Amino acid sequence: MLGPVILAASRSDRLRRLISAAPVTKQVVDRFIPGETVDEIVPIVRDLTDRGLELTMDVVGEDIITPEQAAAARDAYLELVDRLKQLELGTRAEMSVKLSMFGQALEGGHELALANVRPVVEAAAAIGTTVTLDAEDHTTLDSMFAIHEELRKDFPQTGCVIQAYLFRTETDARRLAAAGSRVRLVKGAYKEPAEVAYQQKHEIDKAYVRILKALMEGEGYPMIGSHDPRLISIAQELARQAGRKLDEYEFQMLYGIRSDEHLRLAAEGHRMRVYTAYGTDWYGYFMRRLAEKPANLLFFARSTLTKG
Repeated sequence: MLGPVILAASRSDRLRRLISAAPVTKQVVDRFIPGETVDEIVPIVRDLTDRGLELTMDVVGEDIITPEQAAAARDAYLELVDRLKQLELGTRAEMSVKLSMFGQALEGGHELALANVRPVVEAAAAIGTTVTLDAEDHTTLDSMFAIHEELRKDFPQTGCVIQAYLFRTETDARRLAAAGSRVRLVKGAYKEPAEVAYQQKHEIDKAYVRILKALMEGEGYPMIGSHDPRLISIAQELARQAGRKLDEYEFQMLYGIRSDEHLRLAAEGHRMRVYTAYGTDWYGYFMRRLAEKPANLLFFARSTLTKG
């Protein structure tokens, strides 16, 4: 019941002002969203890559209500690509995008989102990296998959995200696990009805393992998006059973969460990619991450104290 309350808070201008003004807020937010501009994020990118980690970068900002805002989101990603080119880090950092940021929810949104995201994907390819399309709520997925399929005609390395808690995902995973594909599997982030999604944690975990097994046995490149130690161990075993080498899959975790685990996996030779968000609209992003899993409230609080 707490999730919807937090999600409602993410849309409240009054609570935004109150929370943003609280002295403790910046300390907490900075731990998980380490900058607002490209210039502020550059030292983070350098530090993580120097430690043997890779990145997927997200320019936060999910409430797009005009075509002009969608175009601005496109331009923000193009600025990021240009900076990665200057830093010669194109092969170490990819980008994650939400098509809602590119206008997907607006009138004519499917075509608008495709038109806005294509130049970002093209620019990314030019510097040796790629883009992954993040999954959002279930009503947007057919559009996301159609855009993903269209982009892959010219940029086959374009990735996408699937969510284990949706009933449809096992079928989607088998379709996507083809040669050359890049698929990130996460548990699921949005409040979905029982008609389309598992509601219990044990059901979601079981679905995650079934789907990951299908991805590991397929011909694509699985990306394991999880902080769950048990699922990470299972993923390693499934990779072994499928005969995959260490560079034939990767782990992905959020910046600021289980940072010691990031380094441990990288030290073992695994590809470890850190999902790193930045931007001025940190409030909406941060509150939505809490709403996805209210238990994160306690987890985040512990993290700020342990600095681990």
